[in-house]
Amino acid sequence: MSRNLSVVCIVALSSMGLWAQETPSAKPGDAMMESHLILETARLSSRVLEGAQSREEWEAQRDELKRRYLDMLGLWPLPERTPLNATVTGTLELDDVHVEKLHFQSSPGLYVTGNLYRPAKVEGKLPAVLYVCGHANRGRDGNKTGYQHHGRWFASHGYICLMIDTLQLGEIAGLHHGTYREQRWWWHSAGYTPAGVECWNGIRALDYLTSRADVDADKLAVTGRSGGGAATLWITAADDRVKVCVPVSGLSDLQTYVSEKVCDGHCDCMFMYNTYRWEWTTLAALIAPRPMLFENSGYDPIFPMPGNERIRELLAQIYGWYEKSKGELFDVGVTPGGHLDNQELRLMAYRWINRHLKNDNADVDEPKLAAIEGKLLRVFPEDSDLPSDLLNAVIDETFVPRANPVPPTSRDEFLAWSSNLRDGLQERVFREWPEQVPAAVVRETRPDGQMILGTEDDILVIAARHEAKQSRPRSPEHRERIWLVVLDTEDLEGTLPAWVAATDLANQSVVVISPRGAGQSLAWTRKNPPSYVERAHALVGRTVDAGRVYDVQSVARWLHEADGNELTIGVAGRGAAGVLGVYAALLESCISEVLVVDPPASHRQGPALLNVLRVLDVPDAIGLLAPRHATLIDAESEAFGRTEQAYRAAGYGDRLSRTVRAD
Repeated sequence: MSRNLSVVCIVALSSMGLWAQETPSAKPGDAMMESHLILETARLSSRVLEGAQSREEWEAQRDELKRRYLDMLGLWPLPERTPLNATVTGTLELDDVHVEKLHFQSSPGLYVTGNLYRPAKVEGKLPAVLYVCGHANRGRDGNKTGYQHHGRWFASHGYICLMIDTLQLGEIAGLHHGTYREQRWWWHSAGYTPAGVECWNGIRALDYLTSRADVDADKLAVTGRSGGGAATLWITAADDRVKVCVPVSGLSDLQTYVSEKVCDGHCDCMFMYNTYRWEWTTLAALIAPRPMLFENSGYDPIFPMPGNERIRELLAQIYGWYEKSKGELFDVGVTPGGHLDNQELRLMAYRWINRHLKNDNADVDEPKLAAIEGKLLRVFPEDSDLPSDLLNAVIDETFVPRANPVPPTSRDEFLAWSSNLRDGLQERVFREWPEQVPAAVVRETRPDGQMILGTEDDILVIAARHEAKQSRPRSPEHRERIWLVVLDTEDLEGTLPAWVAATDLANQSVVVISPRGAGQSLAWTRKNPPSYVERAHALVGRTVDAGRVYDVQSVARWLHEADGNELTIGVAGRGAAGVLGVYAALLESCISEVLVVDPPASHRQGPALLNVLRVLDVPDAIGLLAPRHATLIDAESEAFGRTEQAYRAAGYGDRLSRTVRAD
């Protein structure tokens, strides 16, 4: 990954005031992180269509792009298509439309509730529309009841229309707001996003539709608004059975989401994790050349028009490789107003789907109908009717399979195990990491001796040296080593943390580092919701903690090179900060020893590294350090037995120490 910044970028950011942005509530690190995220966004935004300049180049890489896209939703390999166990719990008969109240299981225990609208009289096979809902806040009735007018229109015009609830705000309680509100940063480590669930539920809804005798499986469309607009894109990009789509107010680009902070207005169901660091609109380009009408409102604050225009331009380019005339396969629809399900948007969607599924170009209207009472559309009328095996509320725990590497038992097994896990880290966690992180650069030395260092993109960290109060004999192996102590976000910058006194570091010279966001001088605003900095990182394929690993590597490299490349570095930390040191050591050859106090037994407790639980967990990562020395203090979980087994298999069991501090 290139780390060079152009003078143009720096001047532009300076002129925008991003280096010294101040508001009454701003914190010192806000401007720094905003600048960093803007630069990352600019890098990714330059990757238009992943470099394809022609239809042939695009199609040559499309299969791999689709695999990567599914992976970023947590859907690769695709989950098993287990029995749907579809059940109709009742039918509501209107004059010209019947509504089947049904549920199915997209995976065992993951229930999807829906209403299927069909003509009262069905002859032969009909085209079908999957309508995916936005957030409608209809309580136990499910948000599908707030969009019932769509289903009634399609059914009264010769379609089968299945409307399904979302995981959150459906009849069955689930959660979209894991990182937005609930501080579930382990979702990043697990590679779990509710967008993946919504996509999979949609794919299985198509499985259900195509199983019906009254559905023409060759004529399927998907549409929806807001969260449903995003789900429309997820599903259509993932499933080639969809022939037509109309996403409504469901997508913007990275510049909008990150640089302009519009991600603050969106919940987690709107986002995949950008592991492969795409220009965001690439996911929508995967739909071409299937007909797509891209709809928005002119004054929608969470899907603003500048982003819509950039997306239109990009999609018009790729559709231009397939269309005989503009507007044949791709078009845009914009109506006045804000983020609303207005009639003009609906009519455009109806016309587009009629045109491409029925070859019907006639104008359409939408008669006003009295709404059906939501309670009448419930699939499970009473709470007592809900299934006992529901997993909806805890599906985040199991939806994305987690790795369970079997510890090696021999030298040969260790070598294969180590190679496999390192490849997984490179592919899914530290993609595009430089072969060698550049050494940090001293930006300022404070009167108290603390140093301000620049690491990545002028990210600033604070370091301070603490000399040993008394020397103690050391073996020749350790004579030229200095320890880098990584502070936690709550530690006081520049100070030696209290836990050091109970370790062998107490009588050694150390350098303490406050990585990005730690301490007070460079902390950024943390407001929950929306947790802007942490969530925006996932949209550019990173996490804050991955950036901290980079900081530790960069400072270690600086210490190493400052002594003519003769000095080796030990890294120490407590809790999650210690695990940052483990990964820095795995990625940086000048780090020769690691000490971790109170290590978390799992990334479930931190640190958060994108997709890491799909590769390994903390005990496995420490095991990868062999043959380097590692000291674990108060690592009492049985899980660290895996670490010991890895070291023994490698033939270096004597280089791993597990101790317990005396009270």
